[in-house]
Amino acid sequence: MLDVPLWLWIAFAATVVVSLAVDLLAHRSAHVIGFKEAAAWSGLWVGLALAFGGVVFLVLGTTAGTEYTTAWLLEKSLSVDNLFVFAVIFGYFKVPRAYQHRVLFFGVIGALVFRGVFLTLGVAAVSRFTAVLFAFAALLFYSTYKLLKEEEDFDPGSSLAVRMLRRIVPVRDEYEGTKFFVREAGKRVATPLLAVVVAIEAADLIFAVDSVPAVLAVSDDIFIVYTSNAFAILGLRALYFMLAGLLDRFHYLNTGLAVILSFIGVKLILQASHKMISPSIPEIPSPLSLAVIAAILTVSIVFSLRLPAPARPPTAGDAEDRQPPAPPDPPDPPPPPRRQ
Repeated sequence: MLDVPLWLWIAFAATVVVSLAVDLLAHRSAHVIGFKEAAAWSGLWVGLALAFGGVVFLVLGTTAGTEYTTAWLLEKSLSVDNLFVFAVIFGYFKVPRAYQHRVLFFGVIGALVFRGVFLTLGVAAVSRFTAVLFAFAALLFYSTYKLLKEEEDFDPGSSLAVRMLRRIVPVRDEYEGTKFFVREAGKRVATPLLAVVVAIEAADLIFAVDSVPAVLAVSDDIFIVYTSNAFAILGLRALYFMLAGLLDRFHYLNTGLAVILSFIGVKLILQASHKMISPSIPEIPSPLSLAVIAAILTVSIVFSLRLPAPARPPTAGDAEDRQPPAPPDPPDPPPPPRRQ
C-alpha cells in the first residue's frame, strides 16, 4: 500500500468539492447545454484529472502516477458506455434538455459515494483473499460476452429502483422545473425528475460490477483507484452533452470495450496466478496496460468514424416490414340490370 500523506487526501477532497460547487453555480439556472459549452467543460475536467495525475507522479512516484493514469483512462473508456444508458433514460422519461444537467449532477454525487463504498470493499477483499481476483476476472469475461451479444433491452421504467420509488412515494406525470418534490392536494408528491435520478443511480450500480473489478486489476491501493474513478466520473456529464448527438456513430465502441475488458480479465488472472501459484508467472505491467487500453480505445473510435456500421442481421420483424402491402380489395360488382 502507498504511504499517501494526509494533505494529498485533503487536496483531493477540496478539489472535488470546489469543482462541484463551481459546476453547480455555473449551471444554477436550467438551460440547454450546447456543444461548445460541453466541450469547454469536458476539457476542463480532463485537464483537472491530468493535473492531479501530475501531482501523483511528483509526490508518490512514477509507478503510482502510471497506475493512476491507467485507472483513469480505463474508467473513462468504460464510462462511455454509460452515455448510451443516459440517452435511453432521458428518452424514456422525456426529460427536457434544460433539466438534464441537474439530473446528472446528482447522479454524479451518488456515483462518487457508491463507488467509494464498492472500491473500499473491493480493496479489502483483494488484500485478504487473492483468489477473489479469479472471480473478478470471470465477471469481466461475462461482461465481455454481454457486450458482444448486444441482446439486452434496458427498460428504465421497470427497473427495481424505480418501482420501489413508486411504492414509497407517489410520482406525478408532469415536470415542475428542476424540482424533485411538489405538493398536490396537501400531499408531497415526487416529480418524474426524481425517478430519472433514481434510474441513473441504479444504472451506475450495474456498471460498477464491471468498473470495480477492472480498476482493481490496475492497482489495489484505495487512493489510486478512488481518485482515478472520481475524476473520470466528474467529467462524465460534460462528455455526455458533448457527444449526445454523436453516440450512434460509435458503432464499434462496444467491441473495443469488450476487448479491453477481456484484456483486463487476463491481467487479473496473471496477477492472481503470480501471487498464488508461482512468482515465475509474469504480470502485465501498468505501462503496458496503459498503452494497450489507449490503443484499443483509439482504434475503436477511428474505425467507428471511418467505417460504416456493420449490417444488422434481418429479423422476423424486419421481414414483415419488407412485405409489400396487400392489394386493395376488388371493387364490388355492378348490380344486375333491372327488368323492364
